[in-house]
Amino acid sequence: MTAPSGLFVGLATLDVVQLVARPPARNEKMTAERTWLAAGGPAAVAAIAFAALGGRAQLWTALGDSPAARVVAADLADVGVEVRDAAPPGFELAASVVLLDAASGERTVVSGSGHTPVFGTVVAPGLAGVDVVLLDGHHPALARAAVFALAPAGGLLPVQRVPVVLDAGSHKPVFDELFGGVTDVICSADYVHPSLTPRELLGLGPELVAVSHGGAPLEWWTPGAADSVSPEPVQAVDTVGAGDVLHGAYCHALASGLDRPDALRRAAAVASERVRHLGPFAWRAAIA
Repeated sequence: MTAPSGLFVGLATLDVVQLVARPPARNEKMTAERTWLAAGGPAAVAAIAFAALGGRAQLWTALGDSPAARVVAADLADVGVEVRDAAPPGFELAASVVLLDAASGERTVVSGSGHTPVFGTVVAPGLAGVDVVLLDGHHPALARAAVFALAPAGGLLPVQRVPVVLDAGSHKPVFDELFGGVTDVICSADYVHPSLTPRELLGLGPELVAVSHGGAPLEWWTPGAADSVSPEPVQAVDTVGAGDVLHGAYCHALASGLDRPDALRRAAAVASERVRHLGPFAWRAAIA
C-alpha cells in the first residue's frame, strides 16, 4: 500500500526548550535541567508527526539558510520531511523559547519575531497525489495559494475534495478567507472567533469542527452529528507540541482512509502517547 502524502503549509521555527524545576519568578536567574534545540512551529511539527507515522510529508514554509534554519532543516531531514522553501532572500528564521515545567509537563512559550516574511510571487507546489493538506495560517500568502490551487474557477470549494485541515490555535484574520475552502477545523481550547462559536463555524463551509482540550475530552461537530473523544488518561511529562502532533496524526488518519470520528480517536491516542515522552522527538519511535 502506498504511503499517504500530505502537504503542510505554515510556520517553522527553531525551538529552544529549557526543562526547569519550576517557572522562574520575576527578575530571577535559574539554571535549566536540560536544554534542547529542535524544529518547532505548528505546521512543521504536524509534518514531523505525519512522517513519523509513515506518511510522505512536504512542508511549505519560509526556512532560509540562517544558522537556526540549518538546525531545523536537519531535524526535518532526519524524519524524512521534504521542505518546499519559500523564504525570500535574507530571511532570518525565528527562534522561540519554551520553558517546560518538570513537575507538571506544562510549557510556557515566548514566540520569536520574524514570522512575517514578505513573499514575492507565490505559486503553490504541485498537488497531484497529495491526500491531505494542513494550514496553520502563519504565512497567509502561502495558505491562500494552497487553497486556491485546489479550488475551481470562481469558488473556494476544493475540486479534488482533498481534506484541507485548518489548525486554529488562535484566530488570524486570514482564517475568514479560508473557512470556505477548508474541510476540517481543529481549534484549541483558547481559540476565539470574533463573532462565532466553534460549532457555528460549520456554517462557513467546513465539514467538521473540533475543539481540543488537552487531556480532557475533545469535542467535535459535523452538520449531522456531535460527539466527543476522551483521550486515554496519561501522566504527562512534556506537552510541548502535543496539539501539533494531534493535527499531524489526524491528517495521517484521514489520508489513510479513516472516517472523521475514527481519525479523531486515532489522533487523540497519538497525542496522548506524545506527552508520555520527555524531549522534542523522543515520542517518534513510540508512534511509528
